[in-house]
Amino acid sequence: MRISNEQIQQILQTQGVKPKNGPAMREAGTGLKTTWRLQITGAGLGARLANSIRSQNFPRSGESLDAAALVWSKAPVIVGAHDTGPLIRSKSGFWLAIPLPAAGKSLRGGRITPGEWERRRGLRLRFVYRRTGPSLLVAEGRLNTKGQAVVSRSKTGRGKVTAPIFLLVPQVKLPKRLDLARDADRALDSVPGLIVANWVEGRL
Repeated sequence: MRISNEQIQQILQTQGVKPKNGPAMREAGTGLKTTWRLQITGAGLGARLANSIRSQNFPRSGESLDAAALVWSKAPVIVGAHDTGPLIRSKSGFWLAIPLPAAGKSLRGGRITPGEWERRRGLRLRFVYRRTGPSLLVAEGRLNTKGQAVVSRSKTGRGKVTAPIFLLVPQVKLPKRLDLARDADRALDSVPGLIVANWVEGRL
């Protein structure tokens, strides 16, 4: 049986005790922040995204029966995507371009787009429709030592290849890699026990 925070307060108040909710909420909020951060790094999403998880206690100082803790992310779109596993479609309603190893990386970090690739490489991408499997954007050039497609300077055509640069898909389903609600529920369930523990500690 789950005993709510309100029920704990009522029990203590009937005994003439004024419960201090602030320490309990601070402990629950800090614990949830730490747990969420560990879950994000454990999913391989990196410390930078994990550190986007923040917490704040209300009131910020003093005691209150209505004390609360807020835990949130400064990158809610990214964290939310990994928490829900959404279906991503192209904004224009056509294709999502997924860069292949021959595309290289964007100068701005992250995935390169077809437009940036053409500007940087000086090559034109060509659409190749495939009845089975994803369609492609390919380029005529050569592969450098990093396996990336670049302009071929050969006059004889030696080493020239048709390199797949992007996969084209109508939509992508991101895998669900986080379960933040599970940890939030556990933190909420811990609050009544933390209130009692802090009250008992104050009596000793």
